[in-house]
Amino acid sequence: MLEKLEPEMGENHSGELRLEVASAKAARIIRDELKRLGWKERNLIATRKSDAGKLAIAGRLRRETTLTIGKIAHRLHLGSSKSANARIHEWMRAQAKESVNGNLNQPGEKTNAK
Repeated sequence: MLEKLEPEMGENHSGELRLEVASAKAARIIRDELKRLGWKERNLIATRKSDAGKLAIAGRLRRETTLTIGKIAHRLHLGSSKSANARIHEWMRAQAKESVNGNLNQPGEKTNAK
């Protein structure tokens, strides 16, 4: 229901409602990405803070939602917001550089390059 409101969100909607819609969208994105990676929720806790899969999810959340870095870091177990911000932006820069160089792999997808 909340996701249906997203395209209709305007300046007249309260911040609380906007956050609720963004949180619902983030939950859907996380669910989809976990499924794509073949992960369970526990993998977010068990994997390293610099794991490519986690950073791919964080990058997508950053691009597609208005959640703060702090909320993303907390939800994905990425450590402090300051260190998560540095890791996410470094990962996003690397992805942009790869796409410019012609390596169009899905975010977080491992390559078999040797």
